[in-house]
Amino acid sequence: MRVQGPTGLDAVGSVAVRTFAAHQSPQAIRPRAKTAHQSMDGHHVNAMAGDRSGDNRGHFADYDDLPEGHFYDPDAEYEPDPEYAATLAPDAARQRRERVGPTGRPLPYFPIPGPLTDHGPAKIIAMCNQKGGVGKTTSTINLGAALAEYGRRVLLVDFDPQGALSVGLGVNPMELDLTVYNLLMERGMAADEVLLKTAVPNMDLLPSNIDLSAAEVQLVSEVARESTLQRALKPLMADYDYIVIDCQPSLGLLTVNALTAAHKVIVPLECEFFALRGVALLTETIEKVQERLNPELELDGILATMYDSRTVHSREVLARVVEAFDDHVYHTVIGRTVRFPETTVAGEPITTYASNSVGAAAYRQLAREVLARCHAE
Repeated sequence: MRVQGPTGLDAVGSVAVRTFAAHQSPQAIRPRAKTAHQSMDGHHVNAMAGDRSGDNRGHFADYDDLPEGHFYDPDAEYEPDPEYAATLAPDAARQRRERVGPTGRPLPYFPIPGPLTDHGPAKIIAMCNQKGGVGKTTSTINLGAALAEYGRRVLLVDFDPQGALSVGLGVNPMELDLTVYNLLMERGMAADEVLLKTAVPNMDLLPSNIDLSAAEVQLVSEVARESTLQRALKPLMADYDYIVIDCQPSLGLLTVNALTAAHKVIVPLECEFFALRGVALLTETIEKVQERLNPELELDGILATMYDSRTVHSREVLARVVEAFDDHVYHTVIGRTVRFPETTVAGEPITTYASNSVGAAAYRQLAREVLARCHAE
């Protein structure tokens, strides 16, 4: 849908949503005037424009703040703006019919996973990119929280000396006596002594602080130094379904340790040219680890982050990534929203801080896509 705003600029395309019944009260199920209309397939569609009557004329609805009782369905399907849609399919009607996603490919349906009767052994996922500021920590926190929301037991490993993952979960790294550094370097240190419970049910944390930077130097003289983290995590694998490692923004020894311990790698990639340039170097490092240290390691997917469909640059970068990596690119795309920096200050995931936001819906969809890929093996 295309709407003319007061400035003459075109609004971004609409987002098709279905009611997330698990979160709704009976009162919320009643249709509300001027908040939704029916799409071609019968799903409710949030209007891009807000109430255009009275003082609200020309005001656009804010996807980050839905009315009370309205929730984004994890099955949200994103309709790009019409100009971009023309590059993806011959016409908008076909695009809706084929459920073309932001990546330009037909968007599969990722079912909501059922509960588990038992847990473990864990799949270890390394969230890795040598470029900083691409959304590694944000994706680690929110993917972990979304997996936990679906009943999976999740352990997050802060493997960055900056301790951003710990801060993002409300932990002050400078006040910690024991961190993942102690688990790596001190013989006889049990993981239970380092583990912290988070405010998210089913999700635990191995925290980190600046002490971890010393490990990179001290590990140089160790035997099998690349497998130190793998040995530390081995006793924990039976207790969790997923272990997600937040790597530091470099390709040093700590990152190699994370790749050696992992079964899969997720590469968050900002939809920006400089972020795109480093992917080739990272994939080369992953291949070397596969050949020499960890034959089970796989590139699970490249996750496009900070995507803005209004900019030609974002669309071009995403198109290039899909052209180069094809099925390795996740169908889920994480868009820009002010909610992500707010959640860092609040020290909690977006799935709890702004549960009905488009960002929370995107990470729930990512969690279902990750689960679908794991089950397809």
